[in-house]
Amino acid sequence: MARFDRMHVLNTVVETGLVPLYYNKDAEIVKKVIKACYDGGARVFEFTNRGDYAHEVFSEVNKWVAENCPEMVMGVGSVVDPGTASLYIQLGVNFIVSPSLNPDIAKVCNRRKIAWMPGCGTLSEINLAEELGVEIVKIFPGSEVGGPSFVKSIKAPCPWTKIMPSGGVSTDPENLKAWFDAGVSCVGLGSKLFPADVIKNEKYDEVTAKVKAAMKVVHDLKK
Repeated sequence: MARFDRMHVLNTVVETGLVPLYYNKDAEIVKKVIKACYDGGARVFEFTNRGDYAHEVFSEVNKWVAENCPEMVMGVGSVVDPGTASLYIQLGVNFIVSPSLNPDIAKVCNRRKIAWMPGCGTLSEINLAEELGVEIVKIFPGSEVGGPSFVKSIKAPCPWTKIMPSGGVSTDPENLKAWFDAGVSCVGLGSKLFPADVIKNEKYDEVTAKVKAAMKVVHDLKK
């Protein structure tokens, strides 16, 4: 069962302003990455469902997070079917993120009051997602569907829409400014926060510094 209710999850995502996303088959590395993000001020984290037995890694990590990073809201990304969503819900996930829009996932998540953020690439998909009860839509891949100008175009006729771009977002202040000026509610950040060499050399203090710096930029932009 999720540790946090759906409204708390959604509010935390928007308040934090950025969602770190990461996958590694080694649960110990994932724990260190999450702790680094937590120390940097992040209170939401997306574990991406990408490798074999990824759910087993998440199960171990999620239990560890409850004890060691109690305020961290844990979600899972790259979920493309309702069966996988159900699996992670049984493991205590707090939110589900998908690269595409599959209405069957909405049924599973809504039944258990789990926040779902599906990937959308058109206004029609965004409208359908909102009809299915989605509060925050993910645009993916963010830079390929039109970048900040796409967001601005969507927000003009639909100012109520909350958007989280993923793909094409960096920690560069100018990049973040472009997205938030366009009207996004939050952003998803992966490889830019976790360079391979930094993880390989276990420089987790650099991850903490990157998260802290990015969050400061985001919070300044949201004021």
